[in-house]
Amino acid sequence: MIIMLGTPMNEASAPDWKILGALGTILLFDTIFFKISFSGPWDSESFTLGIIGLSGLSLIYISWYRLNFKMKGLIPWMDNWKNPKKTAKYVILIGIITIFAAWLTGNKIEQLPDPSGLILALIGCLMILNGTYVLLSLGILKEN
Repeated sequence: MIIMLGTPMNEASAPDWKILGALGTILLFDTIFFKISFSGPWDSESFTLGIIGLSGLSLIYISWYRLNFKMKGLIPWMDNWKNPKKTAKYVILIGIITIFAAWLTGNKIEQLPDPSGLILALIGCLMILNGTYVLLSLGILKEN
């Protein structure tokens, strides 16, 4: 049984990324600036606002993935990268910057919901893990 995790497409039939990016940006702006929310079934407007923010971040990520890889999917496989060794170093650097941003978000920026720092720290750690995996796969874990 073959499971396709991503659907490659040529430039002409690449999936649309603009709508998802715009919608994600609107949701993220709502979370950060406007704070329009409702109590939801959990009776907490701040929790709903966090869900809105996470949804916005997810849509922005999917939009970025579609823009960069010209395919539907969520996981940036090493085969999709043009220069994995160089890109992995950038991913690790951006992961470290994201962890620093998580610290700022959790300690210095009061406009964002409280768990924002934790979510950014998780994203940063996952980026560092992905970049480290790629570097190890090209180095000491490389199959002959």
